[in-house]
This record gives sequence, structure tokens and C-alpha cells, in this order.
Amino acid sequence: MWRGPTSLPGQIALLVAIALFVAQAINFGLLLRERREVRIAGATFPVVTRLIDANERIEAGRPVRGRGRVMLVPANPLPASLPRVSEVESAVRAGLIDSGLRVGRVVTGIRPIRRDAPWLRRASPREAQRILRGGSELAIAAELPGRGWLATSVGWPRSDRRLIGQLIAQTLILYGIVLLAVLWIGNRIARPLRTLAVAARGFRPGQPAEPVEERGPDDVRAVISAYNNLGTRVTAMLDEKDRMLGAIGHDLRTPLAALRVRIESVEDDDNRARMADTIDEMTRTLEDILSLARLGRPSEPPVETDLGALVDAVVDDFRDLGHAIVAAEPERLTIRLRPTLMRRAVRNLIENAIKYAGGAEVAVAKTPAGARIDIRDRGPGIPADRLAHVFEAFIRVETSRNRDTGGIGLGLALARAIVEEAGGRISLANRDGGGLIATIDLPRG
Repeated sequence: MWRGPTSLPGQIALLVAIALFVAQAINFGLLLRERREVRIAGATFPVVTRLIDANERIEAGRPVRGRGRVMLVPANPLPASLPRVSEVESAVRAGLIDSGLRVGRVVTGIRPIRRDAPWLRRASPREAQRILRGGSELAIAAELPGRGWLATSVGWPRSDRRLIGQLIAQTLILYGIVLLAVLWIGNRIARPLRTLAVAARGFRPGQPAEPVEERGPDDVRAVISAYNNLGTRVTAMLDEKDRMLGAIGHDLRTPLAALRVRIESVEDDDNRARMADTIDEMTRTLEDILSLARLGRPSEPPVETDLGALVDAVVDDFRDLGHAIVAAEPERLTIRLRPTLMRRAVRNLIENAIKYAGGAEVAVAKTPAGARIDIRDRGPGIPADRLAHVFEAFIRVETSRNRDTGGIGLGLALARAIVEEAGGRISLANRDGGGLIATIDLPRG
């Protein structure tokens, strides 16, 4: 289904084209109507005059047959098969009656022009040839009750093709002139909007960016100015947020560190261990929350990184802790990313597999668009109706408070935010035979 142009210049041009077409159609209809009225009037007045003059000659006892353009015949001279012009018939009849002439029927008929027509002989040779090529003859006969029929004829155009051709040529010229000007003006209006769209797509909160030049009509300038002001306000809000998060992190880490020191005085080993685990969990939760909140403005710049080596280092860390991690020797894949953040994302996914399955299978492979990291496990998997929600913050599939599978549901949310910030995509799917596969697709950068 055709939906028309989507660009601003195209839509303006289409609107103007439709308006021109409607205007030309109205103009065409009015011209045809006016032309027909003029044609009928041009045929009616001379015919009425001739017929009245002929009637006066008859009443005066002078002959009419064969004189000038009017003939007196005993019967209707026009075959019924000829095309009729009812408007001329009505106008001629009304004109004769208004002049006091009693008439019966008035009939007309369009027929080819006879070369021996009297009125044609009065035209110049050039004019006569033009009339023969492009016109017809309108024959008119009026019945004089009891005296016969008065017959005459006038020129009659065959069609309005010439007028239609002129109107089409005029429309094409208008389209050519007006639409080119409209497209040029539309492009001038749309150019600053396209620049604004590029700037908006490339906007990165907290990163320095040149303000968009304010140009174009006043409305467009107002939009660009509002965008520039919005970018400034967003950056200021992020700066304020970073300062607030820094203060919150400092204020929370200090009492947690103090609690860590104080629990050393607890004599019961089991209670002391539980307190230490609780403090460690609170510390990890605090770090996850702060990392997720600060992700939009990471301090680490993206660099060319060997993705295989990065994943291999994370796998070695888990192996050193005694976890069962199976990983093939990764090939060398250079990707532009922030290595510390990406290491955090991979670690969160592997931790998730270890929590629910006790181990993981890790693989790194090259793809046409970049690289892929697969982390598989043989755990319980995730119900199909929950797969779309597990990446949301504070959402946990396992809702118990078991410390072994605990957490507050930030690990997957943080991993997704890190991967998407790098321009990639993360997804989860259940494996055949049970378990889960987490996939990270990364562009080359």
C-alpha cells in the first residue's frame, strides 16, 4: 500500500501538487462551462436574428428559399439520427417566442461541414481550412405552423481537445515551476531539522557536544534552541546525580566498614560469619546499584580489547575459586569496548549460572557483525513467560531468601545495561534438555 513521501519536502510538495490539481480541475470545469455558454450564445443570437428576418420576409410576401443562410422547406430537414443540442433548441425557441414569433418545434443536429456551406464561403481560405479540420456544423430548424420549416446552420466545434491540451500544458508548466520551488524551500527548511536529528541520535549524556547551529525559520530555530538547552540541563542533572551518588556511596561504605570491624568482637563464630556475609552482601548490592546508576557516564574510555583474552581472564578467576567452568580456547577477537565494564557483565552472567546450575560452559566466537559470547548452564532454566522480564532491575526468578541464590535482581539488569551501552545485545533462551543460554552479541565498534 502506497503511503506517500515521508520526508518534509516530499510531503509539502505532495500537498502543493494536490492543491494545484484541485485548482486546475476547478479551473478546467469553469472554463468548459463558460466556453459552452459562449458557444450556445454565439449560435443562438445569430440564428434567432436570421429566423425573425426570414419570417418577416415571408409575411411581406418576399421569397426566402435559397437566400443567404436561411431556407424555407416543407418538412423537417434534419434526420433524427443526428446528435442534438437541447440547450440551443431551448434558447432559440425562447428567443423566437420573446420576439413574438409563433413557432412549433425547434430541432438541431450536428453534422460534418459541407464545403459548399454559404457561411463558409465568406471566410478566408485559411480560416475555412481551419474550420474544416477542427469543426462541425450545427443545423437548426424551426417549425412555422402551417407554413413549413425555416432551416439554417452555424459553425460548431467538434470537441474541446485543443482547450484540454492547453490546460494540460499549463498544468505541467505550473507543476514544473511551483514544485521545484517548493522542493527547494522544503529542503532548506528540512536541512536544519536533519542536522538536529543527527545531533539527537548522537547525544551521549555527560559527553561534551557542540550545540546545534540555530538556523532556518523561527519555529525550527525555537526547536533547535530548546534541544540545546535540554542537553545543557541533562548534563547538569547528571553532574548533580554523580555528586549525590558519590556522597551516598561514601556515607554507606563508612558505616559498613565500621560494622565489619566491630563484628570481630562477636565471640560466636557462626553469628560472626553470618554478620560478615550480610555485610558483604550489602556491600555488593551497594556496588551494583552505584554501578547501574553511573553507567550512563562511565569514567573508563572505550579501547581496542582482545575479547577472547578478557573472557578467558574472567573464567580463570572463577576456576581459581574452585567453580566448574568449561571453556574452549578462544580465538583472538579485537573489539572496541570498555573492558572493566564488559568484564563485569560477563562475570554477572557466569555468577548467575553458578548460582543456579553449579557451573557454566563459556564460548567466544566471531560473527559477521562482530563477536558473540555464549554462557550455557544446565540449571532449571526460566519459565518462557518470564524471559522478557528477568532483565528488569530488582526482578528475580527465584523468589526465596536463600543466601546461595540470593541477591536483589540487579545482576542481569546491570549486564544488559553494560552490553547495550557498548552497542550490543543480550538475550536469554532455554536450552533443549534443560538449562539456560545467555548470549552477548557485540559489534566491532
